[in-house]
Amino acid sequence: MGQKKYEIDTQENRAFLKEQSEELLEFGRRFASPGGSAYYLRDDGTPWKDKNRETYETCRMAHVYSLGAFLGFPGSEKLIDEALKALRGELCDKEHGGWYAGLSPENTILPMKQCYAHAFVILAASSAYLAGREGAKELLDEAISVYDLRFWNEEEGLSSDIWNTEFTVMDDYRGMNANMHTVEAFLAAADALGDDTYRKRAGRIISRVVPWAKENGWRLPEHFTKEWIADLECNRDKPDDPFKPYGATPGHGIEWSRLIAQWAISAYGKAAPEAAPYLEAAENLYNRAIEDAWNADGAPGIVYTTGWDGKPVVHDRMHWTLAEAINTSAVLYHVTKKQKYADNYAEFMQYLDEKVLDHVNGSWFHQLDQNNDLIGTVWPGKSDLYHAVQATLIPYYAPALSIAPAVKEGKKS
Repeated sequence: MGQKKYEIDTQENRAFLKEQSEELLEFGRRFASPGGSAYYLRDDGTPWKDKNRETYETCRMAHVYSLGAFLGFPGSEKLIDEALKALRGELCDKEHGGWYAGLSPENTILPMKQCYAHAFVILAASSAYLAGREGAKELLDEAISVYDLRFWNEEEGLSSDIWNTEFTVMDDYRGMNANMHTVEAFLAAADALGDDTYRKRAGRIISRVVPWAKENGWRLPEHFTKEWIADLECNRDKPDDPFKPYGATPGHGIEWSRLIAQWAISAYGKAAPEAAPYLEAAENLYNRAIEDAWNADGAPGIVYTTGWDGKPVVHDRMHWTLAEAINTSAVLYHVTKKQKYADNYAEFMQYLDEKVLDHVNGSWFHQLDQNNDLIGTVWPGKSDLYHAVQATLIPYYAPALSIAPAVKEGKKS
């Protein structure tokens, strides 16, 4: 296949991604615990039973195997149903509503209710509903109802972040990560239900995010107070936190870029004048992140975080960041036809093949150090398939649709 397997819009690259998606879906088959909640996966795909089984990872597996069902991957429907069993059962708080953050190995609940996890319930239920799974529509309706009641702030046009388990005390922290995955979830729900209420809500979030990014040189603040004042010093003493790292997170700038572009195209159409400022913002976010983080320290890879001056803080390479770079470079290339995005895509594909794909045990290495050697200080093992599987599909499916309906309907870019 040679270099052509790295080049976008070649048959060789399409074949390479198809092979990778099938291998990933095979790798993750053993995720389901007896109650359905997702085991964290070890390096070889076996269940890591002494780690927590978290709601967001269970949702990701329901979503991924819904994609698998649309692709005709054998056994996908049964695996979707296992995850849905957990979301209707052991992960669901029947007393106070909503979903626990997860369960410990001893089956005790993990305290607090996370906006992040609830957004993933919406995503999972949307995809499972499109896959025709029993009870998925009811789960989607419940997930939206809980989200509307507990997390969405209609006045602010943004979502809160964390409650206590009983939904009686809300944490003062506000974050971009939860709002980013809310945009993803709202777009999925809008497409699944044919209800533009949620596309408009996604747009309201984006209309807040773009000015914050622009004011900060297109390095988006991640952490905020309850008044939505940026806390630029948050976690300076714990810069590699997996969910609240200090500084700018280039991978999130890249991911926001794709979501903003997809929202603008779905809301207005690619050529509409209303879409133009959002597509420009998407390019600015992506280009800033790549300029700051790709090959920033003498070795290939995208650094995890930078300071507000754009210089690397945490040099580790996280697999999800590469996945988003693959997705976003492809989307921006297909939307703008600018060759630099195709060139970026080919570079990312080659790096994936040479450094990040585990050609022995399967899946992607989740964390590499500055020298691209395997480490596990933040993400040991290979927790789930969500980012990697999407990166085998999003590059070739219509960006105006969420990935699940695009794959189901076979709508290519």
